[in-house]
Amino acid sequence: MSASLAIIFGFVFRISRVEWLFLLLAIFLVIFGEIINSAIENVVDLASEYHFSMLAKNAKDMAAGAVLFISLYAVIVGMMIFLPKIWLLIF
Repeated sequence: MSASLAIIFGFVFRISRVEWLFLLLAIFLVIFGEIINSAIENVVDLASEYHFSMLAKNAKDMAAGAVLFISLYAVIVGMMIFLPKIWLLIF
């Protein structure tokens, strides 16, 4: 949903090629992070199916933290690209 909105904004604000590269990098990094996070969670669930493991919990938490970290990068990229354009539009 957010990626679709960012792409639509990219067309609306006619962002440059370099801005497109950073925007698409951010989008694909978040999607890649989510895929890796899901894979790690599934493997950890499979390996610790019958008992609770603090190591399993830590692995899942770190994978989710990596996705959060990548998502923060995506937010910063989006703000750097779109906030100046929105600012010019408003004022």
